[in-house]
Amino acid sequence: MKALHRAAYLLSVLATGATLGGCATTPAAGRWSDDPLEPLNRVVLDANTTLDKAFIKPIAEAYRRFVPQYVRDRIRAVIDNLAEPRIFVNDLLQGRGRAADITLNRFIINTVVGVVGLFDVGSEKGYPKQSGDFGQTLYVWGAGHGPYLVLLFFGPSNLRDAVGLGVDLFSTPPGVFVPGHAGVVTGLVVGTVDGMDLRSRNIETLDDIMATSLDYYSHLKSIVEQRREAELREGRGESPQPPELTDPVLSPAGSQR
Repeated sequence: MKALHRAAYLLSVLATGATLGGCATTPAAGRWSDDPLEPLNRVVLDANTTLDKAFIKPIAEAYRRFVPQYVRDRIRAVIDNLAEPRIFVNDLLQGRGRAADITLNRFIINTVVGVVGLFDVGSEKGYPKQSGDFGQTLYVWGAGHGPYLVLLFFGPSNLRDAVGLGVDLFSTPPGVFVPGHAGVVTGLVVGTVDGMDLRSRNIETLDDIMATSLDYYSHLKSIVEQRREAELREGRGESPQPPELTDPVLSPAGSQR
């Protein structure tokens, strides 16, 4: 059952990992400098890219072609709202009381007033989306990042965040709260739709990056480090100071971790 539940989020994580290739700048010194597994990481990235071209991208293109933008935006809002309980718990574990309060208010407002999350009324009311995942929590607790990793199916990460990802996959609604076979099916459906939507929002961006990058591996690694560093700063209670990029996957509307 664990294997099936993990598969529920396969497309979602594939899309997230595959579409993190924005317009990179040079990362700060010392950021995720450990990459002893680079040869293996490059092989895994090539495998993920091949899978994306053969399977994920065509599905995403069909999804965008046949599902109207308005409907896709409502689907994105619902999926984002499902992650709020997990974000809330991690904000508490990190000692970020203000962020937890904002997240709780967002979830209540968007679930009730926003019709089970179809509309992001919370942001309009002054409750912006917060970050909060277990890898970030481990960082706040003092865990080092460990070596850079490119995970098969799950994309760019590091040792600490790979552990955090495993916890996040099994603690994000709705599948985790639905018992038995129904929970597996629910997780599969939500994970598949999540992945299709994320990938569909970044088709042109990824195409441009892959066509213009001299070294796609290094480019991807750089932007992932920048994005993650911003989230870690936020976990410390500092301004995230995100990179000044236009890649939609770096914005709250286009990224779901």
